[in-house]
Amino acid sequence: MSEVTDLMNKAPNDLESFWMPFTPNRIFKRDPLLLSASKGACYYTPDGREVVDAAAGLWCVNAGHGRTEIADAVNTILRQSDFIPTFQFCHPLAFAAAAKVLSFTPEEYSQVFFANSGSEAIDTVLKIALAYHYACGEPQRNRFISRSRGYHGINMGGTSLAGIMKNRMQFQSVLPNISHIRDTHDLARNAFSRGQPAHGAEFADDLERQIAIYGAHTIAGVIVEPVAGSTGVLIPPQGYLERLREICDHHGLLLIFDEVITGWGRLGTPFANQYFDVKPDLFTLAKGLTNGTIPMGAVVAREGIYEACLDWAERTGEMIEFYHGGTYAAHPVASAALCATLDIYRNERLFDRVRDDLAPLLEEKLHSLADAPHVIDIRNLGFIGAVELAPREGAPGKRGIEASRLCFERGAMVRFTGDTLAFSPPFIAEEEHLDRIVTAVRGALEALA
Repeated sequence: MSEVTDLMNKAPNDLESFWMPFTPNRIFKRDPLLLSASKGACYYTPDGREVVDAAAGLWCVNAGHGRTEIADAVNTILRQSDFIPTFQFCHPLAFAAAAKVLSFTPEEYSQVFFANSGSEAIDTVLKIALAYHYACGEPQRNRFISRSRGYHGINMGGTSLAGIMKNRMQFQSVLPNISHIRDTHDLARNAFSRGQPAHGAEFADDLERQIAIYGAHTIAGVIVEPVAGSTGVLIPPQGYLERLREICDHHGLLLIFDEVITGWGRLGTPFANQYFDVKPDLFTLAKGLTNGTIPMGAVVAREGIYEACLDWAERTGEMIEFYHGGTYAAHPVASAALCATLDIYRNERLFDRVRDDLAPLLEEKLHSLADAPHVIDIRNLGFIGAVELAPREGAPGKRGIEASRLCFERGAMVRFTGDTLAFSPPFIAEEEHLDRIVTAVRGALEALA
């Protein structure tokens, strides 16, 4: 047994050295929830207890844990080359990876720009949008409109776009020229909806208010998550995304989808833009891109955006068309993981499985919790769901974290965000895994004060 394996399989002596992200550290370190192994649809604790993964890791392990095809591809490439730069040089696998991504997209899309995470993909897509307008002779288009309760990663661009205000409150120096339209959550009219809620398409018209305030000529683009995930799984109302597309077309704004969560099959299609049949000008990817094995992100651009930047460089005599990139963009190991992951999705028809089998099952199982204590809403779309709990008076979020920890004790790893429990299991999950998740949730809610 190697030293790292030995360290992975036992509880650490020092819990203080690691400052954990997006975690109540004092609560965790008093009673740590440790995982040391994973296989299929489950995690395992250091003492060997099996815990069903209700979150696909962090929305990312779509094809299930322990895929030897990805491990073998990574191992093979790592032994061939540890690193090859993609600034002025490149490796063949980078181009193969980009072509493989585009093989899943609608024909309107022609280019992939790689980054190292979803957060980097967001900053990249903002810069692509600005560069495009600059190339088209409209540099004054430098404002972005995002959405209240939106989450777009943790870099400065994504933090500035954030509509989850707690993610911004400690950081006063955010980017200027960003404003927000209202969110789509309407508990009074849409509680316990199955699929897209019937009410709320008119919320998209809040974009017209922003345009009236700032002028369409100043706005570069509108960026939204097709399904808002990290804020608690907010499903877009029927007609909402279509209306956003119409408004953007009318005013010449770029429509940008953050598909870091919805990309790679979560709704039963490769991307949410296909599910809704609403095509953005740009969209971001990460998470399921490599099945969570190696950090990687990407921006997919429709035809015409890349070409506009090339034409600008030719007109002005610039040698480089887009002054942006990361050292590890299209890293050979990440590219290998991407190719192996996308092959699994296609060969095993996992997106069809989500659409035909898993999405209806999850809907049925989650809505069976409607009579459980504290539940005020249940919502679902594709293989995503949420159970919203009534907040405890004077202590919002406390009931959510306590429910999550009680679920873990009962054998299910369930993420919480505020007082909402979110569900996004791996695509290889079986009905018995969903039953175990729902049983754990019901038991946890019955034990809660």
